[in-house]
Amino acid sequence: MAYKSLLTVLTDPKVSDATMAQLVALAEAQDAHAEALCLGVDRTQTGYYYAGANAMILQETLERASAEAEATLAYAKEKLGLSDVRWSVEDGVAQIADLGRHIAYRARFSDLVVLPRPYGEDRGAEAEPIVEAALFEGHAPVLVVPDNNTPKGTFSNVLVAWNESVESMAAIRKAMPFLTAAEQVRIVVIDPPQHGPERSDPGGLLSQMLARQGVTCEIDVLSKTMPRISDILNRHATDTSSDLIVMGAYGHSRFREAILGGATRNMLEQATVPVFMSR
Repeated sequence: MAYKSLLTVLTDPKVSDATMAQLVALAEAQDAHAEALCLGVDRTQTGYYYAGANAMILQETLERASAEAEATLAYAKEKLGLSDVRWSVEDGVAQIADLGRHIAYRARFSDLVVLPRPYGEDRGAEAEPIVEAALFEGHAPVLVVPDNNTPKGTFSNVLVAWNESVESMAAIRKAMPFLTAAEQVRIVVIDPPQHGPERSDPGGLLSQMLARQGVTCEIDVLSKTMPRISDILNRHATDTSSDLIVMGAYGHSRFREAILGGATRNMLEQATVPVFMSR
């Protein structure tokens, strides 16, 4: 099994260099087709214009979005044209309120979506909805790439966050091409439950399943010594020189995530290595 259809969604060349480099590296390693969807985003909320607002305002925003799409398209062609991978690019304009529909449609037909980190300096308002649309509406696995990432075709030391959830297992199954190619996979369990089927052997059955796929596994059982799970995972990733983190996305409802913050958002804000997410 390999990822043969890779997709990235670009809206701003200024924050896309690391993502494009990682996309090309994966396409080379997986012998895959790399596709870039270059969007100009109309960030205005037209529903809030007063009645009779000048149509020139709408025209101006669309022209600006079209110019951004053209510039992003030229950027993608330049980056992909320097590589030896099979690639294609497409541009378009979308209103921010309708962005999810376009992303979901393209993500649905992709094996893996490679995206820049949605939080940080110079991120547009569309960055987070793009990640969410690919995950929730497109039902595709997403690889989120930090800005200072060193591109890799394969990941040698992978950290898998395991909490017995459906989301975690879905991410592990979809990350199998990375796991089977890795030299070492660390199954990380934080404060395992005292009651339940895995109370005496946390991560044991998962390790057995992966070992049958030829994956070399270790199980790291950690205590919750820091307030946030993401802090523990990031610190352990650093301590073990992990170059990829695999985790399930949004263990709680999206409403709770938006209000309280959660492991997924915190991880994407702080991770210094690529994060593979699915649900």
